Amino acid sequence: MTLDPTADVLPAARRALHERARSFRIAARLLNAEDADDAAITYALCREADDLVDEAPSADVATVAIAELRSELRGRKSPRPLVIAFYRMALRRRLPIHAMWDLVDTIAEDAGPVRISDDAALLRYAYGVAGTVGLLMGSLLGARGDQAEACAVDLGIGMQISNIVRDVAEDALRDRVYLPATRLHRVGLRADDVASGSADPEAIAAVCADLVALSDSYYASARNGLRFLPPRGRVAVAVAGALYQAIGHAVARQGAKALGRRTVLGPISLGVAFVRGLLTLARPTVWGASHPRDPALPAFAPSPSTPGRPCPTA
Repeated sequence: MTLDPTADVLPAARRALHERARSFRIAARLLNAEDADDAAITYALCREADDLVDEAPSADVATVAIAELRSELRGRKSPRPLVIAFYRMALRRRLPIHAMWDLVDTIAEDAGPVRISDDAALLRYAYGVAGTVGLLMGSLLGARGDQAEACAVDLGIGMQISNIVRDVAEDALRDRVYLPATRLHRVGLRADDVASGSADPEAIAAVCADLVALSDSYYASARNGLRFLPPRGRVAVAVAGALYQAIGHAVARQGAKALGRRTVLGPISLGVAFVRGLLTLARPTVWGASHPRDPALPAFAPSPSTPGRPCPTA
């Protein structure tokens, strides 16, 4: 009798989602059981890729580890059980698998020191590590078509900018600075100042506040895509967006104080954000009224197919 190598994947994915994804976990509870489990597998693989880089003892080890995962995803190497489980689910749900390839390729860039030159580079990075997740999750929940995908990507970009402003100090300890150099220059800073911890906290806070305002444009665009989702998916995505947006706003309110600790939402703030997410569902655009995407926002799409084949054991 041949044992299924993926037998333990779903329980482990559920645990990872419960223990490590506070805001996403809250939103996932609003999904039906099948969607929640498939979202957990997607989250687990994204987390695995992230951990391969973040928890590696050196940049060289991280580079090798993420390269192995990239090879598994492209069918060039025997895949680990989580990759097999993801591919089985992705093929069954018709997910845009290239989005996962883009995500892992972008995470690989975090293996060494990170410097972001300008807003265009920031948005490309945010697409790679989070807009891709929006594409995967939107497709998993049934949102199809160019407009739906654009809005899903916008939500991921907004969320990633919220993460970036929340984690400035934590990222600096890893020699990663995601605040665009052009924005830092305007307040008299260099990326190396941020990485070394010598930068003026008030100046960093000003840059973060401006980035939060930028993220608000992407959250607003993302809300126009809720109409492409089924009812339960609309609720879950609306709540997830509101929770992440609230994190960015909390960082902006706290200013320089936010740099000394990781900003988390307390019970009251969580409740307020949850309600705001629900109130989003009352907007006309959620129930079918068309609202064009802001042409000023850069649009992103998955990269074209690259050499390789899907996981051979999927």
